[in-house]
Amino acid sequence: MRIRILLADDHTLLRQGLHALIEEQPDMNVIAEADDGRATVQLAAKLRPDIIVMDISMPGMNGMEATRQILSQDPGIKVLALSMHTDRRFIEEMLSAGASGYLLKDCAFEELIYALHALADQRMYLSPKISDIVVKDYACRCSKSTGSSLSVLSPREREVLQLLAEGKSTRIIAATLHVGMKTVETYRQQIMEKLDIHTVAELTKFAVREGLTSL
Repeated sequence: MRIRILLADDHTLLRQGLHALIEEQPDMNVIAEADDGRATVQLAAKLRPDIIVMDISMPGMNGMEATRQILSQDPGIKVLALSMHTDRRFIEEMLSAGASGYLLKDCAFEELIYALHALADQRMYLSPKISDIVVKDYACRCSKSTGSSLSVLSPREREVLQLLAEGKSTRIIAATLHVGMKTVETYRQQIMEKLDIHTVAELTKFAVREGLTSL
């Protein structure tokens, strides 16, 4: 049986290139593509792929939040993060969200295929370019930490925070999330109170610092 794969990346050229290369594998099939986190969540629920190759930095909803939402609905799906980021924070957030692997975008295509097979075999895969000290630090901090600053926010509040940080207006956020403008204002007030941050500019800095958006 072929491994059913969903590609999620906002860079069209990269996504299409991966699609073509993966389709050459006799035991793999790319069933869909998505260019943002929200579309990835919807496609995952509809198609139930075996593995999602997930970019971390995507507009609207990043790969970390998309991973959380997808795995909360279907824990059987495997997520392979494919990112240019080697920063410890991104690695921690993706693995905490439930990703089964983390691969760097400068890897050889053969490594991607190896990682996909590893996940299909119910194993984890971390790129060897991620240093041992980062992985060990992650494991140590996971056992002791109570979570990042984002942990005080609900999934919907994290969505609103990312959209605010990306410069979206209240009207656009309301339309994106299919809620009223007053509801968005309420979310923004709750976010500010929970984080003790009281300007959109400071919220934006916080979102970037926490890896919620790469803007």
